[in-house]
Amino acid sequence: MFIGHFAVAFAAKRAAPAVSLGTLFVACELVDTVWPLFLLLGIESVRISPGITAMTPLDFTSYPWTHSLLMCAVWALALGAAYRALRHDTRAAAILALVVLSHWFLDALAHRPDLPLAPGGEARVGLGLWNSVPATLAVELAMLVGALSLYLRCTRALDRAGAVGFWALIAALLASYFGAAFGPPPPSVEALAWTGLAGAGIFGAWGYWLERHRAPQN
Repeated sequence: MFIGHFAVAFAAKRAAPAVSLGTLFVACELVDTVWPLFLLLGIESVRISPGITAMTPLDFTSYPWTHSLLMCAVWALALGAAYRALRHDTRAAAILALVVLSHWFLDALAHRPDLPLAPGGEARVGLGLWNSVPATLAVELAMLVGALSLYLRCTRALDRAGAVGFWALIAALLASYFGAAFGPPPPSVEALAWTGLAGAGIFGAWGYWLERHRAPQN
């Protein structure tokens, strides 16, 4: 899942208006940002196997340190604790932790049974939404529409950049989503990893920039 994770970040802005959209983006994609690093370091692995699901050619062969339920909870607690230490806002820290943890549950909906519960465990979870392109598009795009409705009701543009920049961000997210879904498979695992890191940096920075041009609704 991709758009669905960002939908959670947009929706969480209503619950935590003081938290930057950039920080919410970091939270929703935290495990997918660490994952490419672990691929490059050889800690986790993935195969490019076109046809393994209708929606993605990726065969997630081993990723217990980023995508197991236990480790997602650990990453969630780590980010929440770091935010609490820096900002002294327990409620916002808890919301950020929940955004991180939501990643596993959304992936459990989308993936075939390949998500571990804990490192070293044999159990694998996945409901296989990715086996149907129409169902995946319907779920993720519905999530995005609902989340943007919440986000737009709780924020307002301060200037033209805040309005145009917001819609440009949505266009870029959708372009990345449809490009990954319907474009050619990645040429290599290394290219996949570097693209993932670049995307995380770009969208995170975009979220922080946009925060300077939008404000909570009164």
